[in-house]
Amino acid sequence: MNRRAWTLLVTLGAIWGASYLFIKIGVRDLSPGMVAWSRIALAAIVLVGLAAARGALGGFGGKLGALVVLGAVQVAGPFLLIAAGEQEISSSLAGILVTSAPLFTALLAIWVDQEERSQGTRLIGVLLGVAGVGVLLGVDLGGSGDELLGGLAVVLAGLGYAIGGFIVKRRLATVAPIGVAAWVMVVSTVLIAPAAAIGFPESAPGLGPVAAVVALGVVGTGIAFAIFYELIATVGPARAFIVTYLAPAFAVVYGATLLDEEISVATITGLTLVLAGSWLAAEGRLRLRRGRRDLSGDPASQQGGGAVGIVPEAVGEAVEDR
Repeated sequence: MNRRAWTLLVTLGAIWGASYLFIKIGVRDLSPGMVAWSRIALAAIVLVGLAAARGALGGFGGKLGALVVLGAVQVAGPFLLIAAGEQEISSSLAGILVTSAPLFTALLAIWVDQEERSQGTRLIGVLLGVAGVGVLLGVDLGGSGDELLGGLAVVLAGLGYAIGGFIVKRRLATVAPIGVAAWVMVVSTVLIAPAAAIGFPESAPGLGPVAAVVALGVVGTGIAFAIFYELIATVGPARAFIVTYLAPAFAVVYGATLLDEEISVATITGLTLVLAGSWLAAEGRLRLRRGRRDLSGDPASQQGGGAVGIVPEAVGEAVEDR
């Protein structure tokens, strides 16, 4: 990886790590439904434009059902859950808990995808990650019932990302990834509209929350995906996966420095266990993908037949399933 690739990678980690900061600011004046809907709608505008420019909106005939299910479990549902969770927990903790997605992927693979089943070091990784989530929920959030429910909502979002990864792999792996992202955002905008309508603000929200949500949708979801696809095209999906470990670290830094969130020993311990566990749980897949790329001799050849995740918080799952 050259200097430009590393710059893009760190920039992407910084942007996606800021997503939780923007959500935390947004829910000060806006309901979780409004935050999620606004984010998705803005991202849809950006991604549809990018996909159209690349001629990637075609080839989706007969795939509406898969797009609707994917939109529900990997975009609309998780975005709503994370926003709701951040009403009760810190942005930094939300950024850590979302990284549970690869752990759920490894667990679900036992029943739905034998190629991704966990054994050896990957199984150790799952156990470490689960222990990390337990530390965060049991120690960091153990003193408040509302905080515990908020943390569980974010973990449930991670489960949705994992389920969505399998759906993409099985039903949408033959179409352009950026086209999938664009259409799923469009579908999700419709799916989550009732939640936004129910939570429509009775009074005008402050400038800060509005600006945060705009940044979340346009930069944190739309523009970030353009960077993500550029990285995949230039350095390959395995190296792009590194951003999974950068984003939560940025989330912790942003929360501590900009929102004065307390970072406890339990937070650092949970972060370490979850990231180490996720890395070990995914390492087998990364080696497999690297091997295939090396055998082909052409990194670009790996782009056509793989799947991609739809949302920033699921980027690890996105790369793993390519």
